[in-house]
Amino acid sequence: MMGKISIHALTARDREAWGALWQGYLTFYETTLSQEIYDFTFARLIDADLKDCAGFLAFDGDHATGQAVGLVHCLYHLHMWQRGQICYLQDLYVASTHRNQGIARKLITEIYAHADSRGAEGVYWNTQDFNHTARKLYDKVGVKTPFIKYKRG
Repeated sequence: MMGKISIHALTARDREAWGALWQGYLTFYETTLSQEIYDFTFARLIDADLKDCAGFLAFDGDHATGQAVGLVHCLYHLHMWQRGQICYLQDLYVASTHRNQGIARKLITEIYAHADSRGAEGVYWNTQDFNHTARKLYDKVGVKTPFIKYKRG
């Protein structure tokens, strides 16, 4: 049974909990990354001087004693169709033991609030076409666009 969910910006003491969740996320997407990238990514996410990215953890309970059960990362960048920055929600993951309990929605809401506090002119994200479970939520908290993503081959 889930307790009160709290959302907190990543701190240095969250490294182990974040690493376990990020590993779960990468496993879900059938990918692996080197320890160097783990360390580099975490360092960026907790660097107070970096303003172009942010990370948050969801805890079942409070930050001090609760269990980390979800994560979200975002990036801020310029957009050529508007004056201000836009927020890209890059990574969103909830531990399998805590899914379907509203945690992903809370993490998305946290990114919305963070983006609003920075004056970002929008928030967007991508997901896989076949990720039907996540898309059910995304259809409720966002608007599906007609764009298809391409990348360099």
